[in-house]
Amino acid sequence: TSIIVFYLFQSFFLLTPKTNLVLFAFIFSVSDYLFRLGIGKILKTKEWQTKTFFIGNSERIFKIYNYLKENPQMGFSLSDSKKDIPNQNDEELLKELKNKGIDLVVIDEEILESKKDVFLGILYELSDQSISITNSSDFYEIIFQKVPLRELKDDWFVEHIGDSRKFYEAGKEVMDFILGTILSFLLLPLSFIIALLIKGTSRGPIIYEQKRMGKNNRPFTLYKFRSMKNNMEGNLWTDKNDGRLTKLGKILRFTHLDEIPQLINILKGNISFLGPRPERVELALKYSSLPYYKMRHIVKPGLTGWAQINFKPSASLEEAYEKLCYDIYYIKNRSYWLDFLIVLKTLKYFFTSQSK
Repeated sequence: TSIIVFYLFQSFFLLTPKTNLVLFAFIFSVSDYLFRLGIGKILKTKEWQTKTFFIGNSERIFKIYNYLKENPQMGFSLSDSKKDIPNQNDEELLKELKNKGIDLVVIDEEILESKKDVFLGILYELSDQSISITNSSDFYEIIFQKVPLRELKDDWFVEHIGDSRKFYEAGKEVMDFILGTILSFLLLPLSFIIALLIKGTSRGPIIYEQKRMGKNNRPFTLYKFRSMKNNMEGNLWTDKNDGRLTKLGKILRFTHLDEIPQLINILKGNISFLGPRPERVELALKYSSLPYYKMRHIVKPGLTGWAQINFKPSASLEEAYEKLCYDIYYIKNRSYWLDFLIVLKTLKYFFTSQSK
């Protein structure tokens, strides 16, 4: 919209670049807000919503149902649910789905496994009714953009995580090297200024080195500009009001400029620009008690990742588990398109204060 306005009224916008930038940002913001507002209202109308029917009684079904009930803007209207499927063909269920105009049926995997024959009969009957059917795990991922890790089984990982995606990984490594080299040269003057400020405002080394857990559980040394007072010990987790941070360190953390030296790690091949955030070795050992935690180490860690842009920094085992659900989602669905979405969301939250 902003580009169209500037094109149609180009004679009016013969202003300074800064003024044009401000106007462009204003028009884009207003257009984006109005677009989101309009889409939200459209998705709340019954005509545009997907009428959804749930079959199952698991915690996963319960969570999805309540979330969609509280968020009608997601575009799903909820019909009645059924806890189970009888052992014989359920003609009443088929009749109910048809009469209520159901568009989508979400069914628990446990029911699919235990009553395959009955379900196949229902599926055959619905094949000509334009009613879609999906399992609750896949639907959970679509809604929450993370995996229901607690309810997954070992064979799920064999089916969804086992592929190597060599072409994608090779292309990603090439882009990491090219972009890392360019940014290293462009940010060299800024890095020099930051180094002088650190040296002039506090005692200690300019670069802080820390052992992190990398791909295949191999530790490596991560580099950051030092943002804490020298030789400070304490909690493994930090927050924005941590007393160990220097005044300059708070600014570096807030703007994420403390992470510039990690370009060295990218060029060395320790990390990628995108991937699960590498944890401190001590924390990785602590988190190893979480189910399937080692699976996050089958890919190269990243400077930013899906979990970082969707969940706050973890400060407990419970929060680490929640972030792991997002990390496994990324590993399962990793692609250039998902990486592109991560870049966009990272740019959006770039100047928000987040501890790492």
